[in-house]
This record gives sequence, structure tokens and C-alpha cells, in this order.
Amino acid sequence: MSDTLLIALYAFAGAAATGLAGAGVLFLIRRRSLTASLAVVAAVGVVAMLSGTLAVAWAMFLSPHDLTVVTTVVAMAAVVSLATALLLGRWVVARSRALAVAARSFGDGGAFAAPDGPTTAELDAVSRELAATSVRLAESRERERALETSRRELVAWISHDLRTPLAGLRAMSEALEDGVAAEPDRYLRQMRTEVDRLNDMVGDLFELSRIQAGALALTPTRMSLYDLVGDALAGADPLAREHGVRLVGDGVEPLPVEVDGREMSRVLGNLLVNAIRRTPADGTVAVAAERSPDGVVLSVSDGCGGIPEEELPRVFDTGWRGTDARTPPAGAGLGLAIVRGIVEAHRGRASVRNIPGGCRFEVTLPTVP
Repeated sequence: MSDTLLIALYAFAGAAATGLAGAGVLFLIRRRSLTASLAVVAAVGVVAMLSGTLAVAWAMFLSPHDLTVVTTVVAMAAVVSLATALLLGRWVVARSRALAVAARSFGDGGAFAAPDGPTTAELDAVSRELAATSVRLAESRERERALETSRRELVAWISHDLRTPLAGLRAMSEALEDGVAAEPDRYLRQMRTEVDRLNDMVGDLFELSRIQAGALALTPTRMSLYDLVGDALAGADPLAREHGVRLVGDGVEPLPVEVDGREMSRVLGNLLVNAIRRTPADGTVAVAAERSPDGVVLSVSDGCGGIPEEELPRVFDTGWRGTDARTPPAGAGLGLAIVRGIVEAHRGRASVRNIPGGCRFEVTLPTVP
């Protein structure tokens, strides 16, 4: 066996023994600071070299003077290595602690601000991910606050709108029971009207709960928008006559769509009823349908005078009725929320914008080949 191979074997044996011992130490301190781990790694490197040198010296019968020289050189290298490892470990630990403090700030409801100063590539990547998470968390909190506000408004308005017809029904039923009703037939007709109102509100709540739970089952069929709009206009015509509003549907193109006819009729009905109630007498509600680069656009334009710009983003929120729509005929503020839910279930989108004299609600549906 050559001398080089023998030296390599003795050096490897000494270094391997040190490496196994270092691995055991690292396992024992795996939950300690990174500084300790770096110090152990530096020490393992130096001690492994020293062990290999001593093994070779013992095998090759080096002189005591040569062994002292080698040991002194290795000892100096050990001092420098340990000092460097300790400094690096303290710097990394300090940056990690600063990052932890910054992360704790957005966990408590604040915004994440990355620590100043240079850092390692890994910690920098973690910092970027924490910043992105902070943004998403802030958006989630904002959505949660908006939903909670809408939920409270919905409960308050529903309670108010339910209390009014229930109080009327109770008063009229007591009058009929006591025999003091001057016109029983009129009381019965009014009671039927109030019951229909209650039934519509409960139906809207049930529909909205299905939409929000993702349980809205659609049965899409291919149909023409012309026929769909024609049926909706015919259904809304009595209400328009009652309010003195003109319904116009001349701008409807016979475009094919693939939708659930029943649910889409509800969308059109809600939009038309909302437009008729907001348009003054002698006003006009116009329905149009046309093809656009984004799909098929179905629009309902009214003469409500417009919606304040700050309220436009909330128009389709659950329970929204606007600042001037707190009276019972405005409903419970569920109609437009149902419109958005049904349209999005059809992979479309609902939007609103102001136009001269009123506003324009648009429903965009996917194009059918």
C-alpha cells in the first residue's frame, strides 16, 4: 500500500470520528440558537483536521517538533474559525429576531414592515413572503369588516321591514276577531298584500342563503336574449304602469346565451323592479343587449338621478339600499346581491355606472359560439 493511500486512510479515520461526534452534538442542540450550531460546525472542521493530522503523525512517527508546529497552526485556525462562526451566528440571529418582531406586528393587526439593513437571501425571501401575506391578511380583514357591516345592516333592516307588516297583520287580525273592522274585505285584501310581502322577503333570504352557500343548482339551456328580455318586460309592465314609467326594449339583439332561464329571469326581474321604483313618473327604463369583446352585455338603464360615487362600490353588497332608500318599498336590500350571485354563478359579472340622469346596470355573460 502506498504512503499516500495510507495517509489518506488515517486522515479519513480521524476526521470521520470527529464528524460523527459533531453530528451527535448538532442533533442534541438542534433546538438551540443558530450561533451554537455554527460554532459546532466550525469546531468540527478544525478538530477533524487536527484529528487527521494527529492520526497521520502517529502513523508516520513524526518528530515532536513537527507535531507541535502542526498543532499550533491548527489551533490558530480554530480560533479564527470559531470567532468567524460566532460573529456570523450572532448577525444571523439578530436579523432573525428583527424579522420575528416585524412579523409579530402584522399578526397583531398592523402592517408588516421589513427590517432595515442587509440580510441573507433566505431571510430576504422570508421577508418578501411575509410582506405579501401581510397584504393578503389586510385585505381579508377589510373584507371581513365589510361583510360584518353588511350583516349588521341586513339584520337591522330585515328586523325593521318584518316588524312593520307583522304589526299591521296583528292589528288587522285583532280587528277582524273583535268584529270592529268596518270593511272586512278590505282588511283581508290588505292582509294578503302584507303576507305576499313577507313571502317575497323570506324567498329572497332563502335564495341569498343558497347563493352564499354555493348550493345554487343551475340548469343551463341555450336561449335567445330577445325572448328572455321580452318575458321580463311583460312581467314588469303592470308595475311600470302603476308607477307611470315607460319600458323600452328596442335595443335588444337576438343573441344566443346559455343560462338557467328561471334564475336569469329573476335577475332581469330584480333589475327592472329596482329601476322602475327608482325612476320618477313619466321616466323611462330602457333594456338593451349587445355583443362586446368581453361577451354578451345585458343592460338596464333608469332615471334615478344617479348614485353617489362613494356608494357605487357597495351597490351589490348584501343589505345595501342607499342613503335615500330606507322605506319599505325599497325591500330588504337583497335584490342586487341576488343579481350578482346568480350572474357570477353563470361565470359572468354584474356592474353599475352612472349615466346622464340615472344609472346603468350591466350584466356580462359568456359568449355562446
